[in-house]
Amino acid sequence: MSRKLVVAGYGMVAQRFLEAMAGSDWDVTVLAEESVPAYDRVRLTSWYEGESLDMGGPPEGVKVLYNTPLREVDRLNKTVNGDIPYDALVLATGSRPFVPPIPGADLPGVFVYRTIDDLRSIKEWAQGKRVGAVLGGGLLGLEAANALKGMGLLVHVVEFAPRLMPMQVDEGGGAVLKRHIEELGLTVHTGSACSALKPGGMVIGEQELDVDIVIIAAGIRPRDEVIDLPKGPRGGYLVDETCRTADESIWAIGECAALQGVCYGLVAPGYAMAEVVADRLTGGQAMMTAPDTSTKLKLLGVDVASFGTPFAEGLDVVVSDQLSGVYAKLLLTDDAQTLLGGILVGDASAYPALRASVGGPLPGPPLSVLSGQVKLEVQQVCSCHAVTKDHITEAIAGGCQDVPALKACTKAGTGCGSCVPLLKQLLAEGGVTLSKALCEHFAYSRQELFDIIHVRGITSFNALISEHGTGRGCDICKPAVASILASMSNGYILDGEQAALQDTNDHFLANIQRDGTYSVVPRIPGGEVTPDKLIVIGEVARDFGLYTKITGGQRIDLFGARVEQLPQIWRRLVDAGFESGHAYGKALRTVKSCVGSTWCRYGVQDSVGMAVELELRYRGLRAPHKIKSAVSGCARECAEARSKDFGIIATEKGWNLYVGGNGGFRPRHADLFLTDASKELLIQTIDRFLMYYIRTADRLQRTASWIESLDGGLDHLREVIVDDSLGLCAELDAMMAKHVESYSDEWSDTLADPNRLARFVSFVNAPDTPDPDIKYAVERGQKVPL
Repeated sequence: MSRKLVVAGYGMVAQRFLEAMAGSDWDVTVLAEESVPAYDRVRLTSWYEGESLDMGGPPEGVKVLYNTPLREVDRLNKTVNGDIPYDALVLATGSRPFVPPIPGADLPGVFVYRTIDDLRSIKEWAQGKRVGAVLGGGLLGLEAANALKGMGLLVHVVEFAPRLMPMQVDEGGGAVLKRHIEELGLTVHTGSACSALKPGGMVIGEQELDVDIVIIAAGIRPRDEVIDLPKGPRGGYLVDETCRTADESIWAIGECAALQGVCYGLVAPGYAMAEVVADRLTGGQAMMTAPDTSTKLKLLGVDVASFGTPFAEGLDVVVSDQLSGVYAKLLLTDDAQTLLGGILVGDASAYPALRASVGGPLPGPPLSVLSGQVKLEVQQVCSCHAVTKDHITEAIAGGCQDVPALKACTKAGTGCGSCVPLLKQLLAEGGVTLSKALCEHFAYSRQELFDIIHVRGITSFNALISEHGTGRGCDICKPAVASILASMSNGYILDGEQAALQDTNDHFLANIQRDGTYSVVPRIPGGEVTPDKLIVIGEVARDFGLYTKITGGQRIDLFGARVEQLPQIWRRLVDAGFESGHAYGKALRTVKSCVGSTWCRYGVQDSVGMAVELELRYRGLRAPHKIKSAVSGCARECAEARSKDFGIIATEKGWNLYVGGNGGFRPRHADLFLTDASKELLIQTIDRFLMYYIRTADRLQRTASWIESLDGGLDHLREVIVDDSLGLCAELDAMMAKHVESYSDEWSDTLADPNRLARFVSFVNAPDTPDPDIKYAVERGQKVPL
């Protein structure tokens, strides 16, 4: 009879263990506390972006009992939960969130941040809320803060320690990290403790904050309560170098294991433990060495890395550039011959090579290494799975010809995913030509399709796919081609076949909401609006019973409109002088503005006038993704221009232009591109920047990642649109001129044509009947969907 193996817990470490045991002669049963297979907790926040966290599910032959936590263990009879026998038991029960004994921690609106069910509850509660707070400024706390920010909330981060991420960075790195995060609009309270939570508020010291939702991310504790076995000083089942507990039939791996008395809250040590136990159970002699606790993360768009033992005694070499937000520390032995560890904040590009150098000499003088004067050869590619460059090059030589094949062969890229760009780079260095196909229907990239459409004068999807593609198209290529056609001023986007190509929101020229209604967002260039226009918006909201909200982009959003009401609402707004704000399209959204020299005593230029001019110039410009902009009237940056796709900051001599900034889940500050530019040069450069982006970016690629993907990055962009190295500038200028000349408001165009109006009904056979499934409640004086 085959030996029976029970695995208690089904998280990332258990998944790694099961994969290592695949093909063995053990009969494996897994107790999974949740209702789903293991998922990637490292990338938990990506769930809010719609990304899959799936890790592939259990290997063939493994029996998984879902919704079945480990309840009891009979060590004498070798059974778990009463009737499940085992010859070997592997504990992978992980950890639980630590909830400090704070009064009010059990109130509604207070959450932990651990599982997908937690994320669902947080998302549901956060709908319509204004302010959130996170208790804990470590890895998980900053991830939770990122999630709340992505939902549109104002966010407070409260950390008891004197700096953020106290386990990973030192005081200098923490100061730079804090500045980065505060520049993104979050409020950071370090050296602060929460003494009480109240309905709608929290107490920090002598200060009380109004908050609508609180996430507790104050650390974790090992789940070691089921079995009476020796524990480590801070909990966790005490294990030896083979990961065996005091019971020779029971092993522990991951966060529930105390290796030499220490519990590690990182995935890499857990994976190493999983492989040691799998090797031991299949006849091997593997043993644990000192776990690698190096980490590299992107938190709220900021690169943070630590490696080796950065807090040990030794010789410090520190570079701190507060202006650019970069901090680097190397810790060396007293003779400066051996690298012990280090910390990187703001720029972690040197992390792989420095991490590989721990325990040996640096490849050059410390300051030269940190300044980039010495080229660092990357050896460690994937820290999650300890995959080296040699492993990858061997896999490529063995026949792996794309990223999925490398993932399957080496597991690189299947953890946090941060090494995937490096996998592509190594494939290219290995002579592999990667497919640029947009989808299965076109063997071309979006850039190549743009050039084909532009050069050949193609004006329809059918003509394009019949001449240059196969099949009928899909939900990837149709919207991408629709965007390209629209960016070439191909007429009203819902005429003819174009209507069938659009994304959901474009179908009705409005943003669909979670209850099936739509929002209406009129354009308010520069946030400048007359009292008469404000009155009209208020009257429309009142007469149609719409939820009204001022957005972060200086516009007023009207929620809850039924599809048959949209033309009636548009008519009132258009008659008052408004037009579509294109909140539904992959297009220019807003050009935000401070009041500038018109009112502000610090303003040095007319930021409102510039914002209005730019928004009216680029309104309706279709692109691979949405575009946002802002104009600040002085260096105080009240319009937050450096977080936009293109941002302008006034100077005494003219305008500074920044490009490639993004908000959202992966925020990035824009890079300085022009200084003290005249208005004419500024607009000409923006024209070319936008048109070159539209022409060459991939589908759904924001400007930040587009610039990073360019061969040569910002320098290449400057050569093309300033120095005209490719001879494209005249063509880019002409494309923008055509857009400006041909712009037409889509709301007005719809209202002027009865045939176009015919699509705006909920029920074809009863055009004036509202959808009976839409129901509302009242909160804070306005209706909201149930």
